[in-house]
Amino acid sequence: MSAEFDLDKAIRKIPDFPKPGILFYDITGILTQPQAFNHCIERMIELYRDTAVTAVAAIEARGFVFASPFAARKNLPLILMRKKDKLPGATYSRSFALEYGEDTIEVHKADIRAGQSVLIVDDLIATGGTLKAACGLVEEAGAKVAGIFSVVGLPFLKYENILAGYPVQTLIQYQGE
Repeated sequence: MSAEFDLDKAIRKIPDFPKPGILFYDITGILTQPQAFNHCIERMIELYRDTAVTAVAAIEARGFVFASPFAARKNLPLILMRKKDKLPGATYSRSFALEYGEDTIEVHKADIRAGQSVLIVDDLIATGGTLKAACGLVEEAGAKVAGIFSVVGLPFLKYENILAGYPVQTLIQYQGE
């Protein structure tokens, strides 16, 4: 069992970034504190101990940081979901709205297989658009979304509406400032 750690103390809140009116929750403090980072990975292991997961999909870029050690510890394949035009092979592609813009993510068709049970990992869930697009990529490949994990959740942005029907786990939630 992971020792308790106050993640809130490791997460900086930066107003008006990346644009005015946005409060940015910066998880880099978790990465500079090994105890905080280890806490996150241990909690992931605990949360998904009894979940049938056969692959882990990581959202670029901070999702890579949390998904990689989890996948290695669980001896699971790691599937990278990257921004448009960053992958050299044939891809599945999805565009989506962000809370402050629009983006596209892609995954190599060769990296995800029909029948896999995929845990999707990112650092923060805001509106849920990125993760909904990731779910669409998994399902387009014929795989199943086993769950969605994020260190931080912002439920005041109502991501549960966009991600309805998917099991979502976060380690800390902020209700807005």
